[in-house]
Amino acid sequence: MPDRNWSLPPSVRFLLAGGLAAGVNWLARFEFSRFMPFLPAVIAAACLGMLVGFITYKAFVFPGSPKALQAQIRDFLLVNALSLACVAIVAIPIRNVLLAVMSLEVAEATAHAIAIAIGASLNFIGHGTLTFSRKP
Repeated sequence: MPDRNWSLPPSVRFLLAGGLAAGVNWLARFEFSRFMPFLPAVIAAACLGMLVGFITYKAFVFPGSPKALQAQIRDFLLVNALSLACVAIVAIPIRNVLLAVMSLEVAEATAHAIAIAIGASLNFIGHGTLTFSRKP
């Protein structure tokens, strides 16, 4: 796909596309939590957010990568697996700390949002340098 003449810098496009993926991730966790425990719900929601993220990052943030689609998907999954591990590792302790001052639902929602923000930072670096790199 050829480069498009986007008026917004890549970091802003990443924030918008990533914000959409993170929103899907965060909102889906509420539905998944209706029938599974917190950590599996976080992981399931992250998988849905990853699908949205791949589509939007590829189309709007990092268009024109010369890498083969199969390599992009492999690298995307690798970067997201590392990010998801970080999200899962930090979400539970943050939730546990927040439980001292808020209800379970609010603590889980807040912990998940904080963990997503941490994962998003890792994703920007990983996807820009590995997944959708312009270097062949």
